[in-house]
Amino acid sequence: MTRYDWLFLVLAGLFVASLVLANAMVFKFVDVPLPFIGLATISIGVLPYPITFLCTDLISELYGKKRADAIVLTGFVVSVYMLGLLQLGRILPVSHLQDEMIQEHYMAVFGQSGRAIVGSMAAYLLAQFIDVRLYHFWRRLTNGRHLWLRNNASTMMSQLLDTTVVVTILFAGVWTWSQIGAVILASYAYKLLVAAADTPLLYLGSSVFRSVKDESRRRGLIHEAA
Repeated sequence: MTRYDWLFLVLAGLFVASLVLANAMVFKFVDVPLPFIGLATISIGVLPYPITFLCTDLISELYGKKRADAIVLTGFVVSVYMLGLLQLGRILPVSHLQDEMIQEHYMAVFGQSGRAIVGSMAAYLLAQFIDVRLYHFWRRLTNGRHLWLRNNASTMMSQLLDTTVVVTILFAGVWTWSQIGAVILASYAYKLLVAAADTPLLYLGSSVFRSVKDESRRRGLIHEAA
């Protein structure tokens, strides 16, 4: 296996790990200071989630749209698998070797995971596929120039959609609409900051990965990005 293939696996693994962690962490909230907003409430699930967009942008840039779409679908399958196992854990009885309180602890942590994962999957599929397509739209429009533009334009637009959909599905009927709107605003503001901050990482990753790609192509190990 070439270094070019190994790098794809690293990006894919980072993508899936960030997605799973975002689903698992979604129900804990913290107050953080944000520019122009002040003290705001966000889910800690938004901490790893923007990394998924950086990964798909790098995969789009270096391996092409087909592989980016494939990793988005892989993330969906992993989320369904995670949902199934968590629901199975809810219905299986606690061992006689453990205190029955373990079931209450499990439910406290994972009891709402079904709604969380269903909501995040709906938002995730919509936002990620739009992100990949917007990325390639801006790439074609600029003839491959202005990496910063396609990275930020695609991510910022798709993350607005993602944030609105997932927070609404998770908390409609649980929180007031003003609370939901405040969390959407705060979460999106955080994601905008991350999207802007990860642009240098995208340039660095593209530079490093392209050198590996060019080396593999010179050695005849690859031809065109899939």
